[in-house]
Amino acid sequence: MATRSEVARRAGVSEATVSRVLNGVGPVREETRKKVMEAARELGYHLNAVAASFARGRSGNLGVVLPHVPKVRLFSTYYFSEILSGIGEAVREGGYGLLLLHRSPSETYDYPSLFHSRRVDACIVLGASDLPEERASIGFAAGQGLPLCLVDHDYKGLQISSVAADHRSGSREAVRHLLAGGSRRIGFLNGSPHYATSRLRLEGYADTMAEAGITLDERLLYQGNYSRKSGYEAAGIVHKDRMAGRVDALFAANDRMAIGVIQGLKELEPRLGHFPVVGCDDSDAARLSDPPLTTVQVPFYDMGRLAAASLLEQLGEGGSAVFQEVLPTSLVVRQSSQPVV
Repeated sequence: MATRSEVARRAGVSEATVSRVLNGVGPVREETRKKVMEAARELGYHLNAVAASFARGRSGNLGVVLPHVPKVRLFSTYYFSEILSGIGEAVREGGYGLLLLHRSPSETYDYPSLFHSRRVDACIVLGASDLPEERASIGFAAGQGLPLCLVDHDYKGLQISSVAADHRSGSREAVRHLLAGGSRRIGFLNGSPHYATSRLRLEGYADTMAEAGITLDERLLYQGNYSRKSGYEAAGIVHKDRMAGRVDALFAANDRMAIGVIQGLKELEPRLGHFPVVGCDDSDAARLSDPPLTTVQVPFYDMGRLAAASLLEQLGEGGSAVFQEVLPTSLVVRQSSQPVV
């Protein structure tokens, strides 16, 4: 059976491009897509991960390791539900089973035993963090050649497959939008510093402010935890800074916090007036909030789908090459960043 690398050579593109075309995710030029599809037809390439799993005595399951987040219903959050939906679609198409596993809050997850017990053939890790013990655990598993993929996280210096979004670029676009509207004292409400997304969005914010000739004011770096409640609680500090003339716009690292801030400010300032707010995710709540929220659209569904499909491709071919994909984001402009009329 032909392999993905053979299709890539025939089409004159990278293996990552072949994966994007065959799984229908990410930006690909039409000319490139046609080349890949033609090469796949000529070589008779198709994914057959299920047949490969039976032939090699595997479980036929793809595992997804979920984080322990106190007092958060993971499956009701837009972030996790979209990623899991994408994973589920790829698993369904590949004929595989899906096994959901929760990390314990009190111990480091034992990834190698998950594979050695043959519960799963490959594993996707959601909500990975920069905590040293977690980095060490995942790094050890990856060092043994176990088929792991991180979604929306990366560990610098470790060769681990990952699928993420371009959060730095999305953050830059959000801040540029606020600057173009006349704001100069732009605050940033971030989530936990243990996550790569928090680091990348902060870098995008800081870089764009510096490019505009604006000195970073650390008083305008607000801390939340990605929950609506943390945004609501941050509104008190934002309100004081507004009254002192220190902040005239806000970029929040996700929609839940942005909506919480808006709600809190409305209660503190019944006549809020013009205070531009931009979120990040483009969740359903962003469209339904009052006012509708300007936000950075992040392709969570595509990220989950591509991560699962890429692992299944490797299982079908018997490969183990590290893949690292970064999908683009885009700004969706709505009323929350526009002047009140």
